[in-house]
Amino acid sequence: MRILFYSQSPEWNGRARALAAAARGMSERGHNVTVVCPPESALEQHLEFGAYEVVSLSTLLPWPVAALRLRKLLHDRFIQVVIVNGDREQLIAALATRLAERAAVLRRVAIGDKLRLGAGLRLAFKLAPTGLIFGSEEDKRNAPSASLTRFPPVIVALGVNAQAYDAIRPASRASIGAPGGTRLLVCVYDRTGRARAASVLRVIALLAPRHPELRLALIGAGSNDEDLRMHAAALRITGAVSFLGERDDYLSVLSVADLGWVVADGDNAVFALLDLLASRVPVLAERGTVAEQYVPDGIAGILLPRGEAPDIAAAVALLLGHDDRRAAMGGAGRARVSRDYSEAKMIDAFEAAATIASDRARW
Repeated sequence: MRILFYSQSPEWNGRARALAAAARGMSERGHNVTVVCPPESALEQHLEFGAYEVVSLSTLLPWPVAALRLRKLLHDRFIQVVIVNGDREQLIAALATRLAERAAVLRRVAIGDKLRLGAGLRLAFKLAPTGLIFGSEEDKRNAPSASLTRFPPVIVALGVNAQAYDAIRPASRASIGAPGGTRLLVCVYDRTGRARAASVLRVIALLAPRHPELRLALIGAGSNDEDLRMHAAALRITGAVSFLGERDDYLSVLSVADLGWVVADGDNAVFALLDLLASRVPVLAERGTVAEQYVPDGIAGILLPRGEAPDIAAAVALLLGHDDRRAAMGGAGRARVSRDYSEAKMIDAFEAAATIASDRARW
């Protein structure tokens, strides 16, 4: 198949990572893959080397102009399927396919997102044969009526290559504020997790007097923001907390954690959960979040009650005190990822969806 992936995100986040993994995986299976993304974007940098073509397209162009540029790519490369992430990308891709008189559109809906059928999105569905890709059964159930789509909705669960994590070089714990003899809790953060991160800081404040060896490292977009630093200072735990921000060696940091706590949301949260589980790190996450789908409670981690800082602190202290239980949870988490959330299964699902969409008889 000849497939084009289109993203307008300049940042490296869960959405971009899912698209990059799909593009790389489909290319490795022999498909002709083109990736269109903003110039000098994180996605472009992550896909710098591979058997696919990466084409830059500015996000500053008016959407009809961007559609004309994309139309030429579709026509020149005989593209059969366009896979997109967001509303604007879907509209641009839909107009481009209509003008090129070729290709269907597959819209991947990020985990936890809801389609809002405004005028632009309705137009996009009318312009091109379109199918929807969801990350879970729940997201599929909560979606609007499928009457606008030409293909049945499909589920593509995110996945990772668990074996690849064995080759990751661990970070120096001393460089992230957790020298020898300390216990390290790594909290994966994004800017949707401000309130949840505040709960993490309160738990650390409760544990600090009796567990002076405990260290917290906040990592992810926005994790070095001033408001988090001020909150930690108000709780008098600044010496126990490292604010790492976004780091290229993110997986290296996770690999040296004793516990992982995920306060991110959506695709960012799912990849954080999978990264920790594949790294054999027991996971802490709030009950009632996307973590329930990925983390068997008491087996690969602990699902925590919302807002109950003393109860959460007690559970964390108990887990920190039992190395054998943490090791067992880490092994169970790794096995779950390998069995149920492998990258190969994710690529299989993307490939199956693209095969259906490429059939012109269905248009």
